[in-house]
Amino acid sequence: MRIYKTRSIATEACKKGRITMNGSEIKPSRTFKIGDVFSVRKGPITYTYRILKLSENRLGAKLVPDYLQDITSPEQLELLELARLAGQSGRSRGSGRPTKKDRRDLEQFISTDNYLPTDWDEDIDDWENNIE
Repeated sequence: MRIYKTRSIATEACKKGRITMNGSEIKPSRTFKIGDVFSVRKGPITYTYRILKLSENRLGAKLVPDYLQDITSPEQLELLELARLAGQSGRSRGSGRPTKKDRRDLEQFISTDNYLPTDWDEDIDDWENNIE
């Protein structure tokens, strides 16, 4: 029902105990009935669903609400929002490794053409000679 991308990923989730029904872990071969309520732990939150209809085939994303009802508690959805906000507070723009554009700009700035004008070289030589 499009909770997981593939059946093999869903099977792994069952084996790892991430899918529960009535508080107990279920096996990948478990059959569901209309009205069953199950929970899926993904990341920091636990989603809860109620089965409204059964289907033998994979469904389009638009048809999923006809077959599953999302009854996840508001507290769990709040955890999802907090996790999303925490992910956005990562590295600020401009910090960390420079991008290719930043590197090119640095190389252009430091290149010998832009670093010291040629007339400065002559002025520095004259200045050094006057000090001695």
